[in-house]
Amino acid sequence: MTVPDLFDARLLRNRRERAARAGAMPDFLLRRATEEIIDRLTAIARQFSPVLTVGAAPGVLGDALGGFGEGPHIEMAPSAALLSGSGLRVCGEEELLPFKDGSLGLIVSGLTLQSANDLPGTLVQFRRALKPDGLFLGAVLGGQTLAELREALIEAETELEGGASPRVAPMADIRDYGALLQRAGFALPVADADLVTVTYASPLNLLRDLRAMGATNVLTARRKTFLRRATLLRAMEIYQERFAAPAGGGRVRASFEIIHLAGWGPHESQQKPLKPGSAAARLADALGATEHRLKS
Repeated sequence: MTVPDLFDARLLRNRRERAARAGAMPDFLLRRATEEIIDRLTAIARQFSPVLTVGAAPGVLGDALGGFGEGPHIEMAPSAALLSGSGLRVCGEEELLPFKDGSLGLIVSGLTLQSANDLPGTLVQFRRALKPDGLFLGAVLGGQTLAELREALIEAETELEGGASPRVAPMADIRDYGALLQRAGFALPVADADLVTVTYASPLNLLRDLRAMGATNVLTARRKTFLRRATLLRAMEIYQERFAAPAGGGRVRASFEIIHLAGWGPHESQQKPLKPGSAAARLADALGATEHRLKS
């Protein structure tokens, strides 16, 4: 049985291209994610070659990685409008990665994987494309992203229209992403979260930012008609009432959860977990505690 796509990939690409052409795309989330990725690479203190950046907004992630890696830097995005820089540029899709197995030293993905229709398959392709002991670093949006907007829209549509349609995309949580890294075959997988709270003068300013990012609704199950004006205004009222920023002044808050992923291409030199029961010392002794055996 074929599972229908959750996201309209063509519509997503078109909206990202339109946002890139308009210029002044809000990129504060990608810049924050990029800073964390750079910190992690700096701590590893290793050179990788070649380096691939995937799906990044023009001129952000690729530029920041310019000082890492000894060989070529490759930037890949779904279309030429989303590519920039002086390195090697490739038009390609994350879900159809155009690189042979074992050919890349480092793959970095910036805030696009949450819109992949086949995320498990995409991660498997990333792992296969890595050289042994190569590294994958990814930043994705997690389940707490835009929780306030989701609640306000659902409440308003239910109140005025008798039911809600999907408006804000569902996103996986940190445990799901950790499990997907393991399932894809990465060695030493790690997933951790960074919850970012942004304040806006009004909920409408948040909506304008999302449009300028090319991050509006691309769910295939979305309602194909515009949101009614009365429903939108009611949603904005609910948002303003429930999600005021702590500093006050009429501002509202918006949550963005950035989940950072890391995984290595398997290699015999990497640490391996010990077999159960192979410990040379008791945990109770290390903690200075008394061990109590459970009755069988």
